[in-house]
Amino acid sequence: MPADSLFRALGPAENTVQIEFEGASLAVPAGISLAAALLLSGVTHTRDSAVSGRPGAPFCMMGVCFECLVEVDGQANCQACLLPVRAGMRVLRQRGARDFLESGHDEEGADE
Repeated sequence: MPADSLFRALGPAENTVQIEFEGASLAVPAGISLAAALLLSGVTHTRDSAVSGRPGAPFCMMGVCFECLVEVDGQANCQACLLPVRAGMRVLRQRGARDFLESGHDEEGADE
């Protein structure tokens, strides 16, 4: 669960929103990415590797590495670094491999 964060905000947050991560309520700054909010809150990993089972965490913060995959409001395979944080998000660690069809894409790979 969240620990002391290695990250610090550059200044006080003007507005905060409440999100839920793995059942814990977190007050995070509004207007930042979900990945930044989780890191700032002390979350040490956001997913478990489908191959090795090892924990992964946001790395590139620009949508390239896919290390920040999480489940948001029941939707798997969400890149936390590309999602703006919003009030009421329910976020879970992504554990292992997910079926492609669970990710909200049709069989041709287009969004539903």
